[in-house]
Amino acid sequence: MLARLAAILLCLLAGGLLGAWFGGSRGITVGLVAGALGWFAVETLRAGRVLRWLRRGQPDRVPAVGGLWGEALERTRKALQARDRELAESKRRLDEFLAAMQASPNGVILLDPQGRIEWFNQTAAEQFGFDFARDKAQLIGNLVRAPTFSAYYQGRSWTQEVVIAAPGSTPTRPAKLSVHLHPYGEGRKLLLSRDITAVEQAEVMRRDFVANVSHEIRTPLTVLTGFVETLQNLSLAPEEHARYLQLMAQQAQRMQTLVSDLLTLSRLEGSPLPGAGEWTPVSALWTQCEQEARALSTILGRAQRLTIAAAPEFELAGSPNELISAMGNLLSNAVRYTPAGGRVDAAWVPHANGKLEVSVRDTGPGISPEHIPRLTERFYRVDRSRSRETGGTGLGLAIVKHVVQRHGAELKVESVVGEGSTFAIVFPASRVRAVRVTDGAEPRATESHSG
Repeated sequence: MLARLAAILLCLLAGGLLGAWFGGSRGITVGLVAGALGWFAVETLRAGRVLRWLRRGQPDRVPAVGGLWGEALERTRKALQARDRELAESKRRLDEFLAAMQASPNGVILLDPQGRIEWFNQTAAEQFGFDFARDKAQLIGNLVRAPTFSAYYQGRSWTQEVVIAAPGSTPTRPAKLSVHLHPYGEGRKLLLSRDITAVEQAEVMRRDFVANVSHEIRTPLTVLTGFVETLQNLSLAPEEHARYLQLMAQQAQRMQTLVSDLLTLSRLEGSPLPGAGEWTPVSALWTQCEQEARALSTILGRAQRLTIAAAPEFELAGSPNELISAMGNLLSNAVRYTPAGGRVDAAWVPHANGKLEVSVRDTGPGISPEHIPRLTERFYRVDRSRSRETGGTGLGLAIVKHVVQRHGAELKVESVVGEGSTFAIVFPASRVRAVRVTDGAEPRATESHSG
């Protein structure tokens, strides 16, 4: 400020001296006025340069301006630079925040006070079928038309989430979304969505599992309770007494089989995957499965023709108990569902690419195509009454599926109603090797690889 005052006084002094030099005492006044005008002209020029710099919006290209305007210009430049740094930092943080929301496994939708879409992440786009170029600024109520969501949105009671059907959901393949609105800012809303299809399916499976297990156990327990009461309250002949005990033993065996299958499933789901270092001859596995199948056929008392081919000279890598369980279930299912006079054929087929297939074909009633995708579900039965008669637990194919998956194999099912079914397991080449037998020597294993 002192420098500015000194500059004014200096201009006035110079103007007065020049006026006195040229005009005497009368020229002093003219000189003072001229000095003031000169100072004003210089300041105007400086101000003009500052205004042009501000209009160009180039903070880094600062003109050389002295005096008070120069100081103001420097302060303005520093303020603009600080503002630019703050804007850059704010933009960086905003970009990081949006990137975090973009990476969120849940859907995120930002709505303005009128309910129009301002932004959404890729997860929300996939869940709702949104397109940013098409759906930005659209009312959320026009895009999500589920009645449950409309009532939820209009109710303005958003303390709880609501479950709606996802776009593209069908009765055969239902998809569910959980959505939750959160108000923020000045009337804006944040809509969060989660795909709970798997959770809903798991809950349905849990309820079905509990209901099925309860039903499977309750039936033999009811029979056992009735027989126990009969034996306690009635005096029976020895042959009737023995018959009741035999029926009770059958029901107890049925429950024991169910519990055993449940424990097998639990062990399969909770144990590590079987390694590829333990090799077992196919013949050892197959002999036990064949013995159990023939014994079951005898117990059922059906005149069935069982043609079970000899096991090939191969070895399988994996858990012997699991492999026996899977192959044994295929054989026992074929025996159970093949009527008297029917036929069960089991064979092994080595593939050219090193894979090994075991197939079991029966002449049972067959399975309709709509049931085949669900056969490996726990307790799923095509004909519940017929399954009761065969004595199955409804868990055999579920066990087969788990064993097949754990060994990297493939389960194939073909069936024609009225003609029979064929179930096959195809083991990968990495878990199959041939056993080469030489004269006078023990069998020697050689690995078989796919081409």
